[in-house]
Amino acid sequence: MNIDGKAVAESIYIELAERRKAIQGTVGLGIVVASHDPVIESFVRIKSRAARRLNVELRRLDLLNQPQTADALSAIERLGPKVGGIIVQLPLPEALDTDAILSAIPPFLDVDGINPTVIDEGRFVLAPVAGAIEQILKRSNIDVTGKRCVVVGAGRLVGAPAAHLMRKLGAEVSVVTLESGSLEELKDADVVILGAGNPGFVKPEMIKDGVVLIDAGTSEQGGKVRGDADPSCAEKCSLFTPVPGGLGPIAVAMIFKNLFDLVEKAG
Repeated sequence: MNIDGKAVAESIYIELAERRKAIQGTVGLGIVVASHDPVIESFVRIKSRAARRLNVELRRLDLLNQPQTADALSAIERLGPKVGGIIVQLPLPEALDTDAILSAIPPFLDVDGINPTVIDEGRFVLAPVAGAIEQILKRSNIDVTGKRCVVVGAGRLVGAPAAHLMRKLGAEVSVVTLESGSLEELKDADVVILGAGNPGFVKPEMIKDGVVLIDAGTSEQGGKVRGDADPSCAEKCSLFTPVPGGLGPIAVAMIFKNLFDLVEKAG
């Protein structure tokens, strides 16, 4: 079964539109952008469209002319009093201290659930990708308790929050990175979550029949956004999320769910 992420996201937006009606006044989402390549601009445009649909004021601050870490910290500080949530669009230029910048996002404004100084149990919201995975599993009636799950990649946006979620849901989780683990583990996995950003590197022969494969890897190849799984993997999967159009639209919707959660908690 291929997941139609746009259809799932649409149902979430309908629910969020009703929630928005109950929130008085302006709801703002701040976004700090320090890199300006086509993929990042595409991500920002998608968020902008969702913001307009939900009557959310998007406040974008661009860091130009070889920005420094201090510029990003200043941007977060300026946005704080004006918005209900803040996103720092990743990846940041190498010259910037990503950990320091993400650590400056107050937990009560952290819609990505990404501040590295906050342990998972202390976060106000679930990371959007993890939230999207949870939505897919629930809507597909998939119970992962006791299942063997392999997460490829340990990044802060996909791998780490996905592994935490799956452990929380009762799965037996292994994380494979360039430094640890082996892709051979995919052959025995009941659930595979991909977040490496290596287009098409997972082939059908690497996975078993009936696997749940959630592809959260995104990278550009030949001017197109590609996932980590070769599309032919879908034929062996009981559930498959294509790229584009699978997990991505749902994760964007979860950003706004998180925003509304934070705004409502703030009263």
